[in-house]
Amino acid sequence: MNSVLLFLICVLSCSLAYAKSEVHSAPLEFAHTLTFNSQILKQNRSVNVYLPAEYQKNTQQTYPVIYLLDGSKDEDFIHIAGLVQFANFPWLNFLPPSIVVGISNQDRKRDFTTQSNNALDKRDLPTHGGAKSFIAFLQDELRPMIEKRYRTNQSDTLIGQSLGGLLASEILFHHTPLFDHYVIVSPSLWWDNESLLASKFTPTSLPKSVYIAVGKEGNVMERVAKQLHDKIATQLKGKSQLHFRYFEDLDHGDTLHLAVYDAFKKVDYK
Repeated sequence: MNSVLLFLICVLSCSLAYAKSEVHSAPLEFAHTLTFNSQILKQNRSVNVYLPAEYQKNTQQTYPVIYLLDGSKDEDFIHIAGLVQFANFPWLNFLPPSIVVGISNQDRKRDFTTQSNNALDKRDLPTHGGAKSFIAFLQDELRPMIEKRYRTNQSDTLIGQSLGGLLASEILFHHTPLFDHYVIVSPSLWWDNESLLASKFTPTSLPKSVYIAVGKEGNVMERVAKQLHDKIATQLKGKSQLHFRYFEDLDHGDTLHLAVYDAFKKVDYK
């Protein structure tokens, strides 16, 4: 009898110990995803949205918006949104609290490029040439939707790297008022025989800032990035914030993160 009682006590004790040590798992909420049908692009599109920490508490506050090309969760959204969160820490505070909208890709080779007359471009990127429609999507669908759903303050930044940098440059040249600030990293301005660099930069209004960066990426990439800076400098110098940075220890794959950090530190977004 005593042995049975002892056994039951042991079982009960073990059960209580297990209950106390039970581990609960919950998702780590950092952002959320919006999926909607684009009438312009004729397909469903998704964006990932990061909101500042105090967004739900301070319901009267409005926020700038950072639009990120290549903004899928398995591309650049998480590490760039993380930089924004880092820059907003009270002990740093070198960037205003901002909403980040990461635009998920479906076919970046199509969406980020204009039509090309170069045979190699056509061969390597057969679906190219959708930039006009994608820019219309940004202007007429995405931005109005974001402004309707969230408390924005009409200050918009565009971040693009590689082909995304090409698209950001295209918007800077031909749709300048669409964004206030441009962060252009390793832009693929070799596209279409460097036709964008050959065009005139005559903006109808001036951006508040343009930040251009490139890593150690070979002669062509380094040259066209510097040419972009020099070309727009004639119009922007003394009127807009203009920065150029060459990251000699980085390459095409890892320049973006430090370049965006550098832009956040150097540009006055306030």
